[in-house]
Amino acid sequence: MKKLVKLSMIALAASLAVGCATNGDIENLQGQIDGLKTDVAKASSDASSALAAANDASSRAAAAEAAANRAADAAQATNDKLDRLFHKTMMK
Repeated sequence: MKKLVKLSMIALAASLAVGCATNGDIENLQGQIDGLKTDVAKASSDASSALAAANDASSRAAAAEAAANRAADAAQATNDKLDRLFHKTMMK
């Protein structure tokens, strides 16, 4: 019986030391969780926007590279024509 009383007192002291969550604590935690959910949603939205912008930039870069390649090809073709013309006039 004494052991039971001692164990009960120890359990009571431990439960008092640990404490109980009050409704205010739970509401505070719920508010923090809701705030974090909002932050996560905003971060996800920002990441989606950044991904869309990166995809657009990549598309524009590919188009610019293709245009530069076409310009380089045209310049090389013109250079080849001028070389042939120069050699032709030198042969006369």
